[in-house]
Amino acid sequence: MSAQTPVFQEMRRGRKLCDAVLSVAGVQFPVHKIVLCGCSSYFRALFTHWSSPDCEAFEIPHLSAHIMEILLDYVYTGEVSVTMENLQELFITADRFNVSGFTQACCRAMEEQLAPINAIGVWWFSNTYYYPELRSQVFDYILQHFEEVIARCEEDFLQLSVEDLVKIVGEDRLNVRQESTVFEAVLSWIRHDLRERERHLPELLSKVRCQQKVLIVANIRYYRKIAMIRLARITPEYFNQSVRCCEMVMQNRDCRTLIRTAMKLMPNVRMQGFNASLFPEPLARPRLPRAILVATGGWSGRDIVNRVESFDNRANCWMGVANDDETPRAYHGTVFLNGSLYVIGGCDDLAEVRTVHRYDLVQRTWQEVGPMRSKRCYVSVALLDGLIYAMGGSDGLRRLETAERYAPDSNQWTMVAPMNEMRSDASSAAHSGKVYICGGFNGEVCLSTAECYNPQTNQWTLIAEMSCRRSGLSAIAYGNNIYAVGGFTGLSRLNSVEAYSPETNTWRPMPSMMTARSNFGIQVLEERLYVVGGYDGSTTTSSVEFLDFNIGVWSQAQHMGIPRSGLSCSLVFDLPNMADYAAAFPSLPQGNDMER
Repeated sequence: MSAQTPVFQEMRRGRKLCDAVLSVAGVQFPVHKIVLCGCSSYFRALFTHWSSPDCEAFEIPHLSAHIMEILLDYVYTGEVSVTMENLQELFITADRFNVSGFTQACCRAMEEQLAPINAIGVWWFSNTYYYPELRSQVFDYILQHFEEVIARCEEDFLQLSVEDLVKIVGEDRLNVRQESTVFEAVLSWIRHDLRERERHLPELLSKVRCQQKVLIVANIRYYRKIAMIRLARITPEYFNQSVRCCEMVMQNRDCRTLIRTAMKLMPNVRMQGFNASLFPEPLARPRLPRAILVATGGWSGRDIVNRVESFDNRANCWMGVANDDETPRAYHGTVFLNGSLYVIGGCDDLAEVRTVHRYDLVQRTWQEVGPMRSKRCYVSVALLDGLIYAMGGSDGLRRLETAERYAPDSNQWTMVAPMNEMRSDASSAAHSGKVYICGGFNGEVCLSTAECYNPQTNQWTLIAEMSCRRSGLSAIAYGNNIYAVGGFTGLSRLNSVEAYSPETNTWRPMPSMMTARSNFGIQVLEERLYVVGGYDGSTTTSSVEFLDFNIGVWSQAQHMGIPRSGLSCSLVFDLPNMADYAAAFPSLPQGNDMER
């Protein structure tokens, strides 16, 4: 019988059959020697080697009674209550008494309680007491939530050592929307102790590393600069107003050299189709994005393609993904779930399909999973509460009003309530526990109607109509609104955009796209709404543009590698191998880094 059962805990509480008493800060804790010996090498040595067999009373110094109670609760029940208040003392206790599983339980609890306000403190602590796995996870958290960490945990950030600051700001994985955020954070850190820290400024802007590779006949050393702050990626306005006007920077000769280099690179960085060969220059190197836009399939010219491309918005660059789906398809849907991209329905070169393929983005392998109940070309898909919804479309004979959903755990599709109207070439989005679907084509006319599905009641409800008919539109949820973008009225392609408020059940106009288009991809990435490819009324396009929600203006982004319509776009994020889908970084010589 395991010691971690209610029986032994009840016996300890009732002081039954206890054969030892631990005295901690004046509080007596009756315990069972055999139970503590079974899970702690410290207590095993205490009871068998450091005391006589008949000894029953043991003084445990340098420990609070409260922490001892938590430790004993874990020994007897396997449960531990970790809070920010007791974290440090619990870790020290775990290290001291070497209780089996206690450190791991504390680490798990700490990971669950990680927040911007405590991340740096936990990072320091995990290094002090050498918990490398926890330290690595906390470091990743700091990188992903850097802007929140420096805002909520400013005091701890200003106490970082220069070595720790270099580790953070030099990381390609540092997640910042604007490189100026890093610049300002570094300046704040220096000004906190100006006399001592000002000498570190050149090092924090650009650092030299030596990489050594031993060959048979000679030792060859490779030197490369590692940019801490990517100066060439700061906006020209901020660069001129803040960086070049910073007295601390401009008075330093090494920093002035970096400023001149950055100024030469800045025009190239902002050119359409920026050459990735410039990425080796550290001041122009983009950060790895936390999220990537992935475009799959579609029509290109006269052919349906299976091509997969990923868009790195930090570098404004499209990359080809090597592992294309074996089945070319168009007018399909895609959903990102649990590290995989699901490609759903559509049509291939021959006919409408009901097949679903899953691409594991980490393993980079394709697998066919459970097929839908119906063939669905021009399908609308949405993800809600871990379930994939597929709605409407065409089975080759008729337009569909039916809908179904997929549970990854069971690999099964089940039918849900049908929509109020037949809809193919519509578009859908999930928001606040409901699925919304807009527009489409019913076999006779393009639709301006929209409706929403409540999974709690398994019912569809018509909502306010859009301002115009839209088939081949794209819809997406962002903030408190559903956006309906572009499409086809039956007579012409649209560049108009409107937003639906579920709270007021009303639509309102938004700034129009630069290019009218239908059957295009759509996603929101870092407060920008991207539209990708499509058909503009005369040709299939590769053009990409985005709406900046902060200023309400559309701008051009880098074109895709090929023109295509009937494609589908998804956002993938927080992958351990995000670099596989981001802008190509040149490989560097292998070897041990030796900083100088």
